[in-house]
Amino acid sequence: MIRVAIADDDLLVREGIEHVLAAAASVDVVAVTADYDAVMAAVERDAPDVVVTDIRMPPQHADEGVRVALELRKSHPAIGVIVISHHIEPEYALALLADGAARRGYLLKDRIGDRERLVTAIEEVAAGGSVIDPVVVETLVTSRNRGDESPLRLLTPRELEVLSQIASGKSNAAIARSLVITKRGVERHIGAIFSKLNLPDEEETSRRVTAALLFLAEHTPRAPST
Repeated sequence: MIRVAIADDDLLVREGIEHVLAAAASVDVVAVTADYDAVMAAVERDAPDVVVTDIRMPPQHADEGVRVALELRKSHPAIGVIVISHHIEPEYALALLADGAARRGYLLKDRIGDRERLVTAIEEVAAGGSVIDPVVVETLVTSRNRGDESPLRLLTPRELEVLSQIASGKSNAAIARSLVITKRGVERHIGAIFSKLNLPDEEETSRRVTAALLFLAEHTPRAPST
């Protein structure tokens, strides 16, 4: 069982996530909290494997969810964190992944009612992977492709397709199945993406997610807060 702590200041969202996960055979909800201090206390008290947290919570309603992720990377690196948001906010996605993409996820709130999608994301993050909502990636790709100076202009349509699938958290084998190409073909496309975007040779998971987000999010306008 994957032990999960939930953090959101909206009662309906908290209860909604808890309800969605209640029927999941692989997940055990061990804490439900409403703010930064409470979820950090729950980490110490209940030892979750994954924290599912809103971006904005008390006390400041700013970037508390991202702060949870950054703090836990230092104090509890084995705990996964999935940040949820109403809006596509690329600067927060970049901040979330600034210290590495392993065990991190970014999902839009309108997706979390889908039990299979949410549980799959939790399982992926708990196992050390990363999950970025495909809608986030698609929006950023479209936005950046409007500019002639976008580094993505160097990528072929197929490479852009592979890039989007990488950022959604799919493995090479899953990408191959989705795009109906060979795994070796996927590996060739990924190598070309890394080369064209001039990414440094670093830890593979971070490199994969950085390829999808670092350049895509640079000039994307921030969605209004609610």
